[in-house]
Amino acid sequence: MVNMQPSVNYKLIEKSLIASFVRKRERPSHKGDYGHGLLVAGSFGMAGAAVLAAKAALRAGLGLLTVHVPQKIYNIIQISVPEAICSIDSLETVFSGLNSDELNRYKRVAVGPGIGKAPETVVALAKLIRDCDTPMILDADALNIISVNKELLSSIPENSILTPHLKEFSKIVGKQSVSRKEAIKLQIELSINKKVIIVLKGADSSISTPDGELWVNSAGNPGMATAGSGDVLTGVILGLLTQGYDAKQAALAGVYLHSVAGDIAASNIGETSLIASDIVDYIGEAFLKVTKQ
Repeated sequence: MVNMQPSVNYKLIEKSLIASFVRKRERPSHKGDYGHGLLVAGSFGMAGAAVLAAKAALRAGLGLLTVHVPQKIYNIIQISVPEAICSIDSLETVFSGLNSDELNRYKRVAVGPGIGKAPETVVALAKLIRDCDTPMILDADALNIISVNKELLSSIPENSILTPHLKEFSKIVGKQSVSRKEAIKLQIELSINKKVIIVLKGADSSISTPDGELWVNSAGNPGMATAGSGDVLTGVILGLLTQGYDAKQAALAGVYLHSVAGDIAASNIGETSLIASDIVDYIGEAFLKVTKQ
């Protein structure tokens, strides 16, 4: 486990906790009962991030998913994730914006995987954050953009979920680098001050909440240190948040289920050969293992 400072009180995210609130499906239900989520992801050359996050969101159980992508990766999404609806950007290669009215169609929004840092994208992200009035998920390039436009931190809706790895988090707090131990202290402070949930990714991922709680993940393995793993996590959290789980539940369950899926994958194919798509493939088994459906 993470070597915590003596003054930091933390709780473990364990199976019994997640099983206590992860819901089973009601027989008389339809896709509308499980929410319509929006994923803003991908740019030319980074379509894979959008594909991984989209597949994970769908595996996590949301009812409908729209993926907003640049024109040049539209076909990739339609072929790779036929269950998703596509919203096509006005530009060919990067995210340049959404119609403000369009946001009202979606229960929750995730943005960041593979979007890049083009000037048009920086402007579009700032507008999206300011227009969104419900908790959202910010990952990857969205966090990189925020790290050099720190005024955006104050515009992020309360109870939003930020999912940085250690290097991204260091940039957000304005440091060249921080140790994991130092980062945890800063993570708690930032969650309290900005009223957001922060998932600090890595071995023994830690989750801080606006009320000062700190949770540490008890599942996962080194094989998950692979390209695209974070994109999958964003998708899982979006899938849960869109279904109506509160932000804390979505973050805790998302991290744990993502890790359990990785553990099942590693037990079948080994840690060395594990890739992000394998995590997606075992999300269903992770739910089964946790809930015994």
